[in-house]
Amino acid sequence: MIVLNTNTPQTLKVIPRIYESAFQVAYTDDSTNVRTEVSISGASTSGNYLTWSQSFNPLLVVNHFYDLELFSNYAFWNQNFSLWQNYTRLWNDASDFINVFYKDRIFCTNETIDQKVDKYYDMNKGQFITTTAYNNEYIVTS
Repeated sequence: MIVLNTNTPQTLKVIPRIYESAFQVAYTDDSTNVRTEVSISGASTSGNYLTWSQSFNPLLVVNHFYDLELFSNYAFWNQNFSLWQNYTRLWNDASDFINVFYKDRIFCTNETIDQKVDKYYDMNKGQFITTTAYNNEYIVTS
């Protein structure tokens, strides 16, 4: 799962099945089921990671989960990345074939999360107040 905040643009790093420099990104809000597709054309490969910077529009909503898909869409001109021997459609025909090469989940929060220093996401942050003013002894009778 990728944890993002509401700032934009953000840099994403993933390890996909194939490495493309131009592809489509689709993210779907699990709460509203709204799907948004964005074209990415400037992705780079650094080590085993595919890295790109992306602005989210509409903005990500805090405490929402999103489904993320990276895919090559062959219905767009000059983005036919399929092997011509295995693909029977003509280059100028509209195609319904997409090649999904990465899937993941996104969670949006503005909390600082750093597992190296044991700062994890707290679902109830700021909602409950603990007090030590009272004696917390119980008398158990049988």
